[in-house]
Amino acid sequence: MLKCFRNCLRPSSLSTIPLQYEILFPQLMSSLVHLHFWHFSSTVISVTSFYLSMNLDGSAQDPEEREGSSVCVGREDDIKKSERMTAVVHDREVVIFYHRGEYHAMDIRCYHSGGPLHLGDIEDFDGRPCIVCPWHKYKITLATGESLYQSINPKDPSAKPKWCSKGIKQRIHTVTVDSGNIYVTLSNEPFKCDSDFYATGDFKVIKSSS
Repeated sequence: MLKCFRNCLRPSSLSTIPLQYEILFPQLMSSLVHLHFWHFSSTVISVTSFYLSMNLDGSAQDPEEREGSSVCVGREDDIKKSERMTAVVHDREVVIFYHRGEYHAMDIRCYHSGGPLHLGDIEDFDGRPCIVCPWHKYKITLATGESLYQSINPKDPSAKPKWCSKGIKQRIHTVTVDSGNIYVTLSNEPFKCDSDFYATGDFKVIKSSS
């Protein structure tokens, strides 16, 4: 029995498994070992996990490619009614807004202090739609993730306050629509964004996809 099992794990034998059994094969082997060779279970789990991470052509799937893939987060009809939704995309919490016919997605927690942006109001500042953090009223543009503030010249009190940008502080993600479904693709921009700090670790706002 053990010899037969070892032969089944050879790469040459894996390549000859019919397509309809490729998905069932790892689970079958794992169950078989638990029933007859329980002390080999940890080895088989690691082998089958590797097998499941491979493409059908036998090449290993890059973890970065999986993280960069689009994830369906809901229906277009639903977000048009609520004008916003929350979702977990590859273990990253995001909020998706539908505003004036356009979709926007960003990290759900404010870059400043982790405020819940999905509970904020959308307002225009300097002609740019922004989500206003409900905690400290930080204003973040929906399109670019920039933080806006008003600058006043202390030497000229009569001067009109000018809107300025602190730069991109909130990470923005890509939203696409296909057949009435909403998809989010996480940003793969290499620059460090302030909101990254609250997008990982123990800072959780939602527990599951909406």
